[in-house]
Amino acid sequence: MKTTRMLKLKNISPQFKVRLDNLMREFCAAKRYSYNRLINGLDQNETNKLLQRVFRLNKRYSEDATLQAKTIIDSQKELLALYLEETKAKLIKTRRKIETYKTGKKTPQKVDLKTCLEGLGFRVKKLEQKQTELQNHIDNHTIPPAIFGGKKNFRARTKGHITNQEWKDLRTNQLYSRGDKTKKGNLNTRITEQNDRFYLEIADSLNIKPNNRSPRIKAELEIPDKYFDEILDATYPDSKGNYHPYSIEIKRKDGEYYVYLTYEEEVPGSWLKPKQPINVQLIAGIDVNIDRTAVTIMTKQGNFIKSRVFYCHEMEYVSSNKRENIAGEHSKDIIDYLLHENVGAIVTEKLNFRNDHDTNKRYNRLTHNFTRKKLLQGITRRGLRNGFEIKQINPAYSSIIGRFKYSKKYSLSVHQAAALVIGRRGLGYREKLPVELIQKLQELKPYLQNLIGSKEESNKIKYLKDIIQKIDNFKNYHHWTLWNMANKFLEFNLSDHKLKRQEVKPLSY
Repeated sequence: MKTTRMLKLKNISPQFKVRLDNLMREFCAAKRYSYNRLINGLDQNETNKLLQRVFRLNKRYSEDATLQAKTIIDSQKELLALYLEETKAKLIKTRRKIETYKTGKKTPQKVDLKTCLEGLGFRVKKLEQKQTELQNHIDNHTIPPAIFGGKKNFRARTKGHITNQEWKDLRTNQLYSRGDKTKKGNLNTRITEQNDRFYLEIADSLNIKPNNRSPRIKAELEIPDKYFDEILDATYPDSKGNYHPYSIEIKRKDGEYYVYLTYEEEVPGSWLKPKQPINVQLIAGIDVNIDRTAVTIMTKQGNFIKSRVFYCHEMEYVSSNKRENIAGEHSKDIIDYLLHENVGAIVTEKLNFRNDHDTNKRYNRLTHNFTRKKLLQGITRRGLRNGFEIKQINPAYSSIIGRFKYSKKYSLSVHQAAALVIGRRGLGYREKLPVELIQKLQELKPYLQNLIGSKEESNKIKYLKDIIQKIDNFKNYHHWTLWNMANKFLEFNLSDHKLKRQEVKPLSY
């Protein structure tokens, strides 16, 4: 498991600062140069050789600059398909919203109808343009142009909100060096320890000595006490004298220098594959939401034992830095609870990081998956450190199944019942529709048949006939299809399940 710790340089001398800034400027220029050469089709090895001739960097710095440039290109190519899918989803939502306002089903709350429709129309044009651009990039095997220093900062510079020097500083604020176990963990940037104090030694290739060796500049590292032993183990050789590779990235921000140390952490826990069986007696299913996390404990046979909800309402409104701390404390409480209950495995949902958000800013903030990702990562990482088996599953229809099938039976909330479904799915159980719900859906047929006789548009009639066919031949369809129908046409009630008859009549597709 890869772990990254953020450290900080302290007691920096003016000479060290000047030499490190110059090295950062050279490295960032080499990365931009390498990016342009790779975009133009030059081979990675040829780019490395070219960098050594053009820039005053040693071989390893040149390879690291090319590696980072190639990583940017590869990630952009992988994300193009996701961006296109997100854009299409946003386009569909916006068009539906326009139709809703035009038909009078909803009215704008903050502006008049004309202004609202004009704004949504501009959004549609913008999304259509973006969709065309993304599709062209995919078809032509290209990527959008990258702005080193950030698009937001570039726009601020064009408007005169930041100075030319500030813009240059933003483009020259990084130095990266990958790890190598044969070079005492890292060749160019190495962490050393002396008298219980850590130091960062950096190879300054801009001032090479006559023997072709780079002199080293040195500064003290500020390390929290709780990470002292951990970083000592990661940067020092083991009992056999073998070093562990660790990568270091230095970033300058507001005049301060931050060091990001990344290394491979050995943990007693393990990740399980989707079809790999769970071999412990007690399992916990976890349903993660932005303001609460539901934890449901069950046996290996999928039988319910107990459930608990952990609240974290602060995640809805605090800043990003505070969210990191809250996510850590939240995951600690959950793992401590599971350890106390002797749970051996955790089943969580595999998040889909599509950004197909609507135009409602508050709704987007509350449903943003990256906030849930922080909570989920905190739980899984701490779980691996404590020896848990971790398994991720597709959470499709887990809330619907939990609400209709287990909420009433075990007196659980929707989130607790969803956690039970997630845990059972990790054990390999399929949640079939209960007989009573099948019977309720069969009562729907007369109403659908009456609707078919009153419809003229062929697509609506086709949809209604498709629903009737699924009800008649429910055994031939996937159980998720049936749960989708139950969610559309059945009303959940603690005492009974009823048909949503009032919602059947105005169907429009």
